[in-house]
This record gives sequence, C-alpha cells and structure tokens, in this order.
Amino acid sequence: MTHTPVPYDPELEEGLAAFVELVEGIPLRADTIQVNRAHFATIVPPIEQIVAGRPVEVEHRTVPGPVGSPDVAVTILRPASGATDAVGFYGIHGGGMVLGNRLFGIDELIDHVLRFDAVAVSVEYRLAPENPAPAGVEDCYAGLLWMAQHTAELGIDPERIIVTGASAGAGLSAGVALLARDRSGPTIAGQLLNSPMIDDRNETVSSRQYDGIGAWDRNNNDTGWNALLGASRRTDAVSPYVAPARATDLSGLPPAYIEVGAAEVFRDEAIDYATRIWATGGQAELHVWSGAYHGFSGFSPNALVSQTANATRLSWIRRILAR
Repeated sequence: MTHTPVPYDPELEEGLAAFVELVEGIPLRADTIQVNRAHFATIVPPIEQIVAGRPVEVEHRTVPGPVGSPDVAVTILRPASGATDAVGFYGIHGGGMVLGNRLFGIDELIDHVLRFDAVAVSVEYRLAPENPAPAGVEDCYAGLLWMAQHTAELGIDPERIIVTGASAGAGLSAGVALLARDRSGPTIAGQLLNSPMIDDRNETVSSRQYDGIGAWDRNNNDTGWNALLGASRRTDAVSPYVAPARATDLSGLPPAYIEVGAAEVFRDEAIDYATRIWATGGQAELHVWSGAYHGFSGFSPNALVSQTANATRLSWIRRILAR
C-alpha cells in the first residue's frame, strides 16, 4: 500500500530544511548514535549563552535518583527577582531517547520563567542504549519527586506544577504522569505533550507516510525505540510508563495538552492518545497543525501556523493555571 504524505505548509519548508541540515545531517542509526551525540554537543550552547543576560538565575544541582541508581542532575531556573508560590515547570528534553541533555530545548523553559514569573527545573536522564528502559523515565520521575518535595525551598506552589516536554521529552512526560498517578506521587496540574513519542510499535499510517522524508522520520524513530527497548520492543513486555500508548487505563490523569503536526510521524499516535483520554472522561486538548513538520514551531517561528500554535499553547497554560 502506498502512503502518500500530507504536504508541508509552504511557509514551513525553509525551516524544515534548516532543521534537517542542523539536527539530522547525520542519519540516526544504531551505528551513528555516538557521532550524533558529538554533533549535538556542538549545537547546544552553554547555559550562559542561552540565558544571554536575561533576568534569570541558573543553578545546577545533583539530586537523588531512583533507588539503587545514580543521582540525577537538574538545572533550576528562577526569576532574578525571586519567587514565592510560583508556577513550577518540570522540563524533560527531547532527543529520541538517545540524544540531547537538559540544556537542549531549555529556551522555552526560560521563556516560561520570564512570562509566568515561574520556577523551572530541567532534568538530565540516562540515555539508551547504554541505559535501557526504564532508566530514563525513572530518572525523570525521581527528579519530579525531588522538585515536589522541595517546593518550599524552590518557591513553588505544589499545586501548580506542569510537566512539559517535546518529542521523546513529551513521551517521558506522559510516562511520568502515569507513574505519579499509579504511585500516588506528586500532584501534576497539567502535562504539556508536544509531538509525543509514545508508541514503540511505529505502525501507524503517519509513521509510514514519513519514511525517509521530513524531520524525525520512521527510520530515526525505529533507531530510538530499538535502542531503548532492544528485543522487548513490540512485545507485551513493554511498560506503559516507557511507551505510554501501551497503557490500557488512561483515567485519572492530569489535564493534557497534546499538539502535533499533520505532516509528521507522531500524528496518529498523538490523536489516539487524546481520544483514549477522552474515552475515560479525562481532560485533553488536542491540536493537529496543518502541514506542520516535527519541531515546526521552533524552527519556523515566523510562519503563521507556528505563531498560532505558540499562542494556543500559552493559552492552555494560562487556563490551567487559572483553575
């Protein structure tokens, strides 16, 4: 069967080309993970350069990891003016489960700190394949536990913590929300899932439409899931905390904001996840952006659809915080 891809919004094509050239110049395969990591190290600037004089205080800490596992590094971002009973953003970086660090994509957390007078924590988690599942999601949950247990020290309102991430970070955010529910863990006010990587099976129509084309195509997705799960991939042994699309019960979760491009691999699994949250009577807000590629709003910020997506995401955050 032929799977004709959804065409890209013409306004986004220049940004898509820039994304592929900058981020995916080296095809991500099992034997290129290390060289891709080395490349990523050249495109993620130091935190001092990222902050660039903005009124944000930066602190790096090491906090307890999962029981029996190494400690976890976090970066804390606060308004220079201080914070009391502030909104808390818990950020989990993307990178297909195999790439990146806690500074990758941290610009959005800095924007949230300034816009909402918030405190943000960005977590470093162990990457696959050296650290197979569930190491990554357990690290992320450990970091959230630490944040929730230190809200007074951090100046955070414990009832207003939003877990947020993009791509693999969104998949891990969804996994953390499931863990918090099932372990009677920290209160999460909302989960912001931007193009979530949540289904190891990679068998949807959209995953087949973007095979060899676009940003984060089917082949990259296979590489990430293979590294994370190894021989257990596509079997019943896969944990729903690692691949949240595997969860059979999506009830009792914090309100979810789920966004995805219509022209990317993760479209169909994101739609299905929102649909199954609604089926339980849960709260989810779903946006499928026409003609949009994976990561479009960051790499094509001036396009009309990107401006609309960014404004809509902020609208959801404001509505969550107003409850």
